[in-house]
Amino acid sequence: MSDSADRQPGSPDADLVADIDALQSRLAEARAQVARRFIGQERVVDLSLAALLSGGHGLLVGLPGLGKTRLVETLGTVMGLATNRVQFTPDLMPADILGSEVLETGKDGSRAFKFIEGPIFCQLLMADEINRASPRTQSALLQAMQERQVTVAGENRALDAPFHVLATQNPIEQEGTYPLPEAQLDRFLVQIDVPYPDRDAERAILLATTGAAEDAAKPVFTTDELIAAQALLRRMPVGEGVMDMILDLVRAFRPEEAGASARVQESVAWGPGPRAAQALMLTVRARALLQGRLAPNAEDVADMAQPVLIHRMALNFAARARGDSLTALIEDTLADLGHIRAAAA
Repeated sequence: MSDSADRQPGSPDADLVADIDALQSRLAEARAQVARRFIGQERVVDLSLAALLSGGHGLLVGLPGLGKTRLVETLGTVMGLATNRVQFTPDLMPADILGSEVLETGKDGSRAFKFIEGPIFCQLLMADEINRASPRTQSALLQAMQERQVTVAGENRALDAPFHVLATQNPIEQEGTYPLPEAQLDRFLVQIDVPYPDRDAERAILLATTGAAEDAAKPVFTTDELIAAQALLRRMPVGEGVMDMILDLVRAFRPEEAGASARVQESVAWGPGPRAAQALMLTVRARALLQGRLAPNAEDVADMAQPVLIHRMALNFAARARGDSLTALIEDTLADLGHIRAAAA
């Protein structure tokens, strides 16, 4: 790395630089292992890794057959996480996810309640087609995603560390689905849009998956190593300019904010809260790590704006009727902020 050559071993942050260098080498290896089974789609992989490195959850949005399940399974293997999968359906109940108490009879005839853990007691939960479950069942994840524990029969039960949810959702099929409430959407660190692969990637997928055998991914991280990587990420420095850009960006989308543009005021029903700024502070560090740098810059903020903000805000009815999109609004606001900051400089 270019910065590490300029630092002396005795400097206060020499150990931090060495730790970041070592982690970046491991991340490069993890990427290579994921690419053996999930071909192409480097941005999807990087966003998924950023969510795990940041200690957060990811919402994978894409059409069926694009490899979302395959990606989650591969990430579980590569990152050393115990993985469970739940297929969300309208008849799924909260106890099917959290677990329940059953009355158990002993050999001596005594009876006692025993808690049977549900699939949520893992380190990486794949919530497949999460919007097909009823709101009652969706709400079973709210406490787990935020507090890393569940309450069953009045008793708090801690989840494994680390705990991550990677949920999938089909953006087209809406029949028999229940849109996720805003409180749950806000708990997802990033929304990861999974597009069609390009022609070369699709050709490679055909060759890799229709033969007699497929490549298998190998573990790169252990659970303890991932936890250490998450702690290291939070030690990465963030410059004042990057922090100001994050604050400017998040606050620019709140229609009641004094400095909000006329377009935001007339188009946005509700904007992102402080959790969005927290998500940007973490994910820009993760992107810098994945890009081989010691600290995030303005490019990282611009790149992470869409996946962090798009599910944390909504257009009002008039804007939707005009055909406006959040994607265009975020891009235009980023451009406006760039002009404002350039003029101020």
